[in-house]
Parts: sequence; C-alpha cells; structure tokens
Amino acid sequence: MVFHTFGDKDNKAVVLIHGVLCPWQIWTDAIDNFKDRYYVIVPELDGHIQSEKSTFLSVDEEASKISEYIRNELGGNIYLLAGLSMGGRIAATVAKSKDIKIENLVLDGAPLARINRLMKAVFKKNYKVIIQKSKARDPKILESAKKDFLPEKMIPFYLNVADNIEEQSIVNMIDTVFTDFDFSGYPDDMCILFMHGTKGNESVSRKCAVKMKNANPQTEIRCFEGLAHGELACFKSEQWVKEVEGFIT
Repeated sequence: MVFHTFGDKDNKAVVLIHGVLCPWQIWTDAIDNFKDRYYVIVPELDGHIQSEKSTFLSVDEEASKISEYIRNELGGNIYLLAGLSMGGRIAATVAKSKDIKIENLVLDGAPLARINRLMKAVFKKNYKVIIQKSKARDPKILESAKKDFLPEKMIPFYLNVADNIEEQSIVNMIDTVFTDFDFSGYPDDMCILFMHGTKGNESVSRKCAVKMKNANPQTEIRCFEGLAHGELACFKSEQWVKEVEGFIT
C-alpha cells in the first residue's frame, strides 16, 4: 500500500479510499477541494499500485494497514473517512477500530453484504476478462470503460492499474468484500452518511444503507435517482464533493 498525502499535516485529517480497479486519482477533485483546509491522505490499495505489482490479500488486511497509519501518523484522529464501493467496505471496517476517533464516516455504494458462490464466480470471471482485455488495450473494453466506469481522463491511470494487477488479487477482493457484515459497534457521536444510486446493482447498496441506519440511527441516507454504482463520485465528482462538504460542515 502507498499513502499519497496533500496539504498541511497540522490540519484535520481526511482519508479517501478508492474502489475496485479504480486508480487513486479518482479523488483528484476532492483532493483539490480539501487540501487547503485539511490534510488529505489517499491510500493506493494493494493490487492497485500503479508503479509495481502487488497483491490484494483481504479487506481486513487493507483496513489494518490504514488503521495502523492513522494511529502512527495521525495520532488516531480522523475528521473524515470516506470510501467508494470496496473502499466503503474498507472504511466501514476501519471505523470499527476502538482506538481510532473518526468524526465523519462517508460510505458511497459500500457493499456490506454477502453474495452467493455463483454470483462470486460470475464477478471473478467478468473482472478477469476485463483486466485481460484492458492489458491488451482492446478498443471495445476501453470504450466501455469510458462510458460506464471512469471518465476518459482517468483511463491512463486505470490502465496502469490493469497492467500491474494480478488475478489472485481479483479473487481475494471478491471473496473478502462480499461477506457478512456486522452493522453494530459504531460510536453514537460518529456522523455517518451512506450514499447510493438507483440503477443496476445499487439495490444492494440501498439495502445496506437501511441496515446501517437501523443499527446506527445517526446515519443519513442520500439516494441519487437515476445514477449507477459509483457514478456520482466518478463522473460527477464536483457534486460528490459538495454533498460531502455539506454533510461534514
């Protein structure tokens, strides 16, 4: 894991965690907005490091590394911890650490639910094909990526991720992300925002948001009609920043 930092370390800390196959640069607009007032930390997750090959072992392993960084480098205090998709699952895990103080937790489309073996197998197969074709620079897969996955300006960074990711990382991500999740254990004074869209598989995120609010009544749910999974953060990043800024302030 690589930690990218921006701004003055004396300011309140903001940690932003990207999702599956996303480059850490997906947070560029958020970094530009927050870095003058906050100390921004963006982990480049294992399996996604663009400069070298690395292996994603598990959600718990990634959460442990981020938690250790927060303790050692930030004194155990975070003003905002935000995660997109798988990054939301990791953030939700970090936020359970008893020795870390997190004021605001933002989860965007966090998959906090188990799926069956068949669905896991489908996800693994699809991701492997996508990575193989991306490494080969298949025109159709790249056009599809620009349309449904990431803005065109992010594609070069994505290809760096694709070139270095290993199939075992994909297997480990699917196996450890889509497991049962305990929604209890968050402090009452932790402000929680759960955002999700309505298209495609966002029904899973909607159900997870409801479960989070049932277990933690301080949770605020924001539903974005007509948006797909990760679309707000990836394609409407300025709006994502405004939503989060309004929530934390």
